Amino acid sequence: MQKQQTESFRSQLVAQRKELLDQLTRLRGGEVPRSEASAEHFGQVEDSRAQVATERAMEYAMDEHETAAIRTIDLALKRIDSGVYGDCMDCGAEIPLQR
Repeated sequence: MQKQQTESFRSQLVAQRKELLDQLTRLRGGEVPRSEASAEHFGQVEDSRAQVATERAMEYAMDEHETAAIRTIDLALKRIDSGVYGDCMDCGAEIPLQR
């Protein structure tokens, strides 16, 4: 992949990462894990244990999803830095730009 193309992808990835982090900051009120930000909602007197357990499981799942998205972007940026972005991770063949 040509340097101009990878730089375009780098810009897009950096923008996506920033947008995701900004969104998380707005939703959580800061850069803390979702589980910490929502801890005050767990265990309200009127909540059943099942409801609390369900809410907690959902929070952990959403936190893992958000963390995975950032991790994926970071890995793509590292592949750009190492010069292998655009190559198949399994066989090393160049991935067509259209894909």
